[in-house]
Amino acid sequence: MSQDTFKALVLTQENGAIHAEFRQLTNDDLPQGDVLVQVVYSSLNYKDGLNVTGKGKISRFFPMVPGIDLAGTVIESSSPEYHPGDPVVLTGWGIGERHWGGYAQRARVKSEWLVPLPHGMTLLHSMAIGTAGFTAMLAVMALEEAGVQPGEREVLVTGASGGVGSIATALLAQRGYRVAASTGRTETHDYLRDLGAATIIPRSELATPGRPLESERWAGAVDTVGGDVLARVLSATATGGAVAACGNAGGASLTTTVFPFILRGVRLIGIDSVTCPAARRRTAWERLARELPVDLLDRISRVEPLSRVKELCDEIVAGQVRGRIVIDVNA
Repeated sequence: MSQDTFKALVLTQENGAIHAEFRQLTNDDLPQGDVLVQVVYSSLNYKDGLNVTGKGKISRFFPMVPGIDLAGTVIESSSPEYHPGDPVVLTGWGIGERHWGGYAQRARVKSEWLVPLPHGMTLLHSMAIGTAGFTAMLAVMALEEAGVQPGEREVLVTGASGGVGSIATALLAQRGYRVAASTGRTETHDYLRDLGAATIIPRSELATPGRPLESERWAGAVDTVGGDVLARVLSATATGGAVAACGNAGGASLTTTVFPFILRGVRLIGIDSVTCPAARRRTAWERLARELPVDLLDRISRVEPLSRVKELCDEIVAGQVRGRIVIDVNA
């Protein structure tokens, strides 16, 4: 690679089909923005998998550089908030969908989208967290603000072996909650117990339709699945409980009744990690830096080269990825 070019994964569309190929680009190819970032790491998310494989309508226009996360160092900036050499993190705001994203060695972005790398956190660990961990922290914060406190009743995490679920399980356990982790993958049971799960719930137990109101079981829940699983979780959430919903891997439709809401005061809280306000975004990242032990992040993540990202996207869509995958864009 010459000094004037850099590598990027570029998506194009032809006759409705998505094509992903590596290209050499220049700074002139980048979209507008007031900060130019030398990207060091990105990460692999379910949405990235849908985008690169073409199994979901994620990108809004083409060509598109996918990757909804990035972490790196500022090269150039016309913003007074950032200067060359500053380490930064970016998740959400439509990168990889409406604005070129993190699967490239450089990115030009808007300064208001960036978050300074929290003190004590490395760029590598920021992408071991990524959108998944950021979303998990927002969900935990939402449960806390709804009054869900550690106690005898368990807090449920669905899709617990995935990126959001893994970090939500760890965060809740670290804060003293009794965590029930739901998964359909028996090979991840030891992994989830290592993260702090007290109970393992088979996914099949939640995927079957139940009664409009089940026995009160969960103090609250972080749901990454949606669909029938979310409906079943709501029906078994205890009086005054709350469910933070942040995914739809199991379906976007929700067929339920009003009974959990009007008879038990259950709250269903949507988690939007894409356009989360800057102040709350920084609070979440600062908490992640304090509350997620580095050794835990190392246990739940691995680093893979950008050259493998297409096959990794196939794997995450097929449900074959455990924990978090950091993408080294320079490998």
